[in-house]
Amino acid sequence: MRAFFLYKPIKIIKRVCKHLQGGSQDFRGIPVDLEGVGPFVRKVCECAREIPVGQTVTYADLAHVLGRPTAARAIGRALGRKPIPLIIPCHRVLAVHGKPGGFPPHGGRVTKAKLLAIEGAVVNLPLELPLSS
Repeated sequence: MRAFFLYKPIKIIKRVCKHLQGGSQDFRGIPVDLEGVGPFVRKVCECAREIPVGQTVTYADLAHVLGRPTAARAIGRALGRKPIPLIIPCHRVLAVHGKPGGFPPHGGRVTKAKLLAIEGAVVNLPLELPLSS
């Protein structure tokens, strides 16, 4: 699979670092070459890139936008194959009722929750509270 940035990598690295330190960045303007992915994955990635920082949608929402209302699971699989995490913000795509769903990059759902917290998005994540004695 071939996918790369059509932008100076050092600028991207600086913006990613700033984003991860809480200075939300909008990565939609960074051109990305998705030539190595199939047409469906490309459409899903392009659609996911339009989700603004701090907002979330569901897999079903993306399926409806793409005109494939029964394709929520296929959307999830396509996002799992996307080549560039964060720049293609699959962490902003949630399962039904705001639950986190999957997240293939390192750290899984914990990483997804942290990225959404950095962006100020509200997510329905179960909290483990210590039992009081």
